[in-house]
Amino acid sequence: MRPTLDELAARVLKLAAGRMGDRVIVGIAGVPGAGKSTLAEKLTLVLADRIGAEQVAHVPMDGFHLADVSLDRLGLRDRKGAPETFDALGYAALLQRLRDSGGVVYAPGFERTIEQPIAGAIPVAPGARVVVTEGNYLLLGGDWDKAKEQLDEVWFCRTPEDLRLERLLARHVRFGKTPEFAAQWIEQTDQPNAALIEASSHRADLVVEMD
Repeated sequence: MRPTLDELAARVLKLAAGRMGDRVIVGIAGVPGAGKSTLAEKLTLVLADRIGAEQVAHVPMDGFHLADVSLDRLGLRDRKGAPETFDALGYAALLQRLRDSGGVVYAPGFERTIEQPIAGAIPVAPGARVVVTEGNYLLLGGDWDKAKEQLDEVWFCRTPEDLRLERLLARHVRFGKTPEFAAQWIEQTDQPNAALIEASSHRADLVVEMD
């Protein structure tokens, strides 16, 4: 499907209306460079315009990257971005807390300029009716199912492959990799991860075709 942002926002608000005042959490999955963050940010802005900025929050999964010191200890530094380099159960615990908490919840963020998670970077106010979260592995299964159980819907974001790879290369270069190293990283790390993620797309409630 190629729904508009207004149509996607209407879908989220319909979910919220059916929850009788309980918080709604919608996840957006997709391969590296597919546009998950862009879609989540734009959807959050449209929802904020509809229901008020204080009633919607964007909480990326990227804050649950393991820090480089942990990746070095585990021998996974060259696999950064693969499923095993995230704290999947920690992410699930945050989503559970977002379901249950009556107070402010502080979620971790991820700073791309240093490629590290930042604790307590994203406050989610108690009055937030809608939380939009996004990440590569929301549909993967295994420990990630603990996170999926907390989501009202999970959408899969898909982008034409040539555009996705172009954007992914540009992003790696923008944040410090040389073009040569970025291309090697995409081939050896991002693309195997992408194949794994794409194979889980059938579990999505909605596939959103990006352009």
